[in-house]
Amino acid sequence: MTILVTGSRGRVGTTLIGLLHEQGFTVRAASGDPDELVLPDGVPDVKLSLAEPHTFPDALAGVDSVFLYANPSHIEEFIKIANDAGVQHVVLLSSSAVLSPDAKNDPIARQHLEVEDALASSALPCTFLRPSAFASNAFYWSWQLKTTGTVSLPYPGAHTDAIHEADIAEAAVAVLKDPALRGGAYTLTGAESFTFAEQIDVLARATGRPFAVDAITPEVWKAEMADHVPAAFADGLLAYWRSRDGNPVDLTTGVDELTGHPARPFAVWAAENAAAFVQ
Repeated sequence: MTILVTGSRGRVGTTLIGLLHEQGFTVRAASGDPDELVLPDGVPDVKLSLAEPHTFPDALAGVDSVFLYANPSHIEEFIKIANDAGVQHVVLLSSSAVLSPDAKNDPIARQHLEVEDALASSALPCTFLRPSAFASNAFYWSWQLKTTGTVSLPYPGAHTDAIHEADIAEAAVAVLKDPALRGGAYTLTGAESFTFAEQIDVLARATGRPFAVDAITPEVWKAEMADHVPAAFADGLLAYWRSRDGNPVDLTTGVDELTGHPARPFAVWAAENAAAFVQ
């Protein structure tokens, strides 16, 4: 079986490629810029940009299964070419945001929902993995913590569950290798629900540094992030954080069910990545 992994430069994709290769699967690593990939020996790369349909046919030729990042821009073309190529299964890295009652009006949830809907209405067998907040989102704080020891947050009391990317990759391996798991939709959460302020405390313990949180208004945060986050996405993030302010995340057993072990605590991720938060 040949498995095509899209988003091969991302932390989930990189981890997934390594796991599949170690277990003896034939893996093809796809990226819009394959020259930038660092791959295990014996894993070939291929150019595939989900924004460029002309790259689809060569990347999908001879592929049995695809691990797909959610990009709605040319999903119908991707589905057609995957069908023509004889692809038998697509595992979509979606988001638990699609479960929100207002998902169609949220720019972050909407892009995942559009891809889910397109796949669900196609003839392609598909499986949806719906993680919530990635633990690696904490890297967005690294510069502030390295330089000032303080991170500015509009809702420091908002809850998150911060799932480790290795848990997502291991869940993907499970559904790629076991036909009995295909066709499902799995909501994946981290091991615990805690606030952003508590998450910063975990990073402080992992680094041995006295980190702090500076509470700012949503308006100030949006202005500070204007050069990095499109306004519509900023509004979507702020609305979600506001809804989670003082409101714990409902945890699932999805990781345990698919991988056979509980989700890794955020402290594990923090220990593994502590160097990124100190100078």
